[in-house]
Order: sequence, then C-alpha cells, then structure tokens
Amino acid sequence: MSCKDRGEPEVHLVFAPAAHQTARMSRILIPTRGPEDWRALLASPETQWQRGFSAMSAALSWEASRGLPSELDALLGGAELLLAIPEHKVALPGGSRESQCDVFALVRLASGTCGVAVEAKVNEPFGPTIADWLSEASPGKQKRLSFICDLLGLEEPDSTLRYQLLHRTAAAILEARRFGMAEAAMVVQSFAPDHRWFGDFASFGAAFGHDVAPGIAVRHRLPDGMPLSLGWAACALP
Repeated sequence: MSCKDRGEPEVHLVFAPAAHQTARMSRILIPTRGPEDWRALLASPETQWQRGFSAMSAALSWEASRGLPSELDALLGGAELLLAIPEHKVALPGGSRESQCDVFALVRLASGTCGVAVEAKVNEPFGPTIADWLSEASPGKQKRLSFICDLLGLEEPDSTLRYQLLHRTAAAILEARRFGMAEAAMVVQSFAPDHRWFGDFASFGAAFGHDVAPGIAVRHRLPDGMPLSLGWAACALP
C-alpha cells in the first residue's frame, strides 16, 4: 500500500543545506512535500520565487517528475535518481562565497554513478565573463580561478567565457568526488523556448574541444581521469 493510499503526504525529493560547508548547517536531510519547500533555501526568496523564473521553474519541474525530469533522463542516456538536493552550496578556495547549484543530484547511469550539478535558466543570463569577474581581482579570486582551471584542465581559458559555468562545473566535480561517484556532470536545465544564452554554453563546451547541441551530452576526460559530461536540457516552462 502506498503513502497516498494510506492518506499520508507523499515525499518527492530529499533536500538540505550543504552541511559540510558551514558549521551552522546541518547534515540531516529533510524530505520535501512539494515545491514550496524549495523557497526557503533561496538567497532572496522574495525576489527569486516567481513564476517564470528559474528557481520556481526548477522546483515545479523536479517535484512534478517524482524523480529525474524526463529531459535530463534522456540527456544522460537513462538515469535513476538516487538523491536530489535543491540549492546545494559547494565551497571553493579563494573566498567565502560558495557555488550554489540549483539542484545537485546523485544518479545511477549504465556506466556507473554520477554527481550532477544542475544550473536552471529561463531568461536569466550566466552572469559576468571571466574578464569582468576578474576586474580589480583580489588574490582570492586569482586563487579560485587557478584552482578551477587546474580542476577542469583549462590552462588559459578564454576571458569571454562565463565564470558561472566554470564554477558550477567545478562544484559538480568536487561533490562527485566527495560522494564517491564514478562520474560528474554539469547540466543546464533551460526553460527558455528560444534556447536563450545557449551561445555562452556552446563557447564553454568549445573550451574543452567539443561541439555541443541541445539535448545531447558530451563526455570529456578530466586530468584526474574522471569522466565529465556537459549538457543542455531543453524543458517546457512549467
């Protein structure tokens, strides 16, 4: 007999703040009961929690799927969702500001287990380029960029690349390692019908020597040998 048959509330996903990042955060995960549970995890719920924005769109999509959204499942070649953590923060060297994934998921693929960092987008851009982010750069920023580039195997990245794509991919790799996953993936879950900002993602893929297209993941071998997948999942706006 299911929870629904017994009249109990259904559990859709598991969420928690990233406990390993700050002493003030707990390592205990609390199952969600719907999209509203995601709202409290946002940096600015009053402005970010709106219809047509990425935060609410991701919450609605994942909760309605009761697992991995079908577009991400197809992109990854068939995947079983093991765990999903909304608004997951990952610490990086060179400063106190974490990389905050819209969703971090552990999945099982045919090739093995994989840690997936999801960056949800509707109309929001990917933020500053590396050049803009480094404007009047502190030693901490230089340290962070150097760490990320070493992790990704990018010796001299184009300064026009979007910094957000670099640090979100770094977050995927670090957490995949921490959870003992065999692979890592960074996926853009786009809810924009015109594939807005795809050009920035294509430039990022090209930095690794790959041509990317919506709905198709590319695989890259990182310096430490771990496979990294990059993909753009085109989803309908919920």
